[in-house]
Amino acid sequence: MKRINAQACQLPTVSLLRSYRDQGDYVDCFVTSIHAAVTLEQFVYAFYTTPLFKLERQILKSLVAKTSTDAEVQQLAAGSIDNFAAWKVEQRGVNQLLMCDFKGNTRSWFMVDAPIDTAETTLYFGSAVVARTDPGNGQRKMSNRFNALLGLHKMYSKALLNAACRRLAKNN
Repeated sequence: MKRINAQACQLPTVSLLRSYRDQGDYVDCFVTSIHAAVTLEQFVYAFYTTPLFKLERQILKSLVAKTSTDAEVQQLAAGSIDNFAAWKVEQRGVNQLLMCDFKGNTRSWFMVDAPIDTAETTLYFGSAVVARTDPGNGQRKMSNRFNALLGLHKMYSKALLNAACRRLAKNN
């Protein structure tokens, strides 16, 4: 099954991450496509159940006692629960899902674009990191730690999106 490796792209105008970008927070967006009809539910389930993300789920369990199961992933993807591991649903639409971490610092965003007249589905994954306000001058800025880890974050985001796409291709 043909698929395209994830790459950085502009945030779609309809993205639920738009407000974060507009207020000056860090926002990224990655895109890939797959020659298959994929729903948001299938995408979210595939993403959170890849071996790569299951490793992150184990780390969250160990470090912050936030557990999760594949059954919970299925419920989240289907819209029957709003809390999953270290995240809660901030907004949900027909083709988008925006998750907020338990501390309120980051967002994870998923979107599918599947035109009716084609079997090609475009998959988007993005993040927002909320800028902190410097108490000394009142200006919003990203932390030095964030800046140091940004390259790794981008590589990991692409790897997660590619892993979800591979999982979807295998299941279709």
